[in-house]
Amino acid sequence: MIPIGPYPILWHIMQLYANHGFNDFIICLGYKGEIIKNFFFNYQSRIRDFTINLSNHEIIYHSDGNSPDWNVALVDTGLHTMTGGRISKIRKYVDEDNFMLTYGDGISDLNINQLLDYHNNHGKILTVTGVRPPGRFGEMVDKNGAVIEFNEKPQSEKGRISGGFFVANTKIFSYLSDDEGLVFEKEPISNLVNDEELMMFKHDGFWQPMDTSREYKLLNDLFNENNAPWIK
Repeated sequence: MIPIGPYPILWHIMQLYANHGFNDFIICLGYKGEIIKNFFFNYQSRIRDFTINLSNHEIIYHSDGNSPDWNVALVDTGLHTMTGGRISKIRKYVDEDNFMLTYGDGISDLNINQLLDYHNNHGKILTVTGVRPPGRFGEMVDKNGAVIEFNEKPQSEKGRISGGFFVANTKIFSYLSDDEGLVFEKEPISNLVNDEELMMFKHDGFWQPMDTSREYKLLNDLFNENNAPWIK
């Protein structure tokens, strides 16, 4: 729920999916889940002018506010449950053969439709988006000690990491359990790799987590300067 501009990063991630035509969401709640519930329950009052009658609590909204046409299921998956257990606990809310998963702390300019097409074409159980990690330090190129190129915190050109933004077939639930200690990125994914059921969609565009105060400032600076790559 850390904000980028006026909205939490979770909202920005959901808006990315909505920009590609996906408006049905399931949010796995845990620690501080009530804050996320309150955000969505009171969403209209956050974005619209309104008048409230204090005797009967009747509310009249005055402005449109451009409310998104989203269906949001808010599911309590346990205070201490790890990622694998959380996914397992939402299986009854998944009503299609393929569904998408991601984390709540990273944003991208990923083309969600291209990701889904890739997943549908290879026919495996799980697709993960492989991204190049953003650089943390300036990169220099020299010739005989003289700097001939300097790049301020460039994106890595070697190797990829998981950027989240998964697509999964419901067969994935056979690799999961409601065990609160089950970490999705460990045994389940290792078993998928062993069964040759994990594929990687390569994304070379913008991807940025928000794990530190520096990254919080970076994302907010991009937003405030109208230079946020994830906003269409």
